[in-house]
Amino acid sequence: MAKIIQEREKCIGCGSCAALCLKFFEMADDGKAKLLNSEKNAEGNDELEVEKVECAQEAADACPVQIIHIIK
Repeated sequence: MAKIIQEREKCIGCGSCAALCLKFFEMADDGKAKLLNSEKNAEGNDELEVEKVECAQEAADACPVQIIHIIK
């Protein structure tokens, strides 16, 4: 299993993650990207356990503020 972690409070709303990976990200009404089906972890970040990281790695690499983290 792998984890996708998003520090959503630091999101600048550029939309690159949603453009590259609609499977895991969408733009929310507040203008920030949202990690779909995620839960808050102890640090207050959005976290999602997945079998395969798939396009989330591309989204993490493209994020200009580097707030998407992949833990394998």
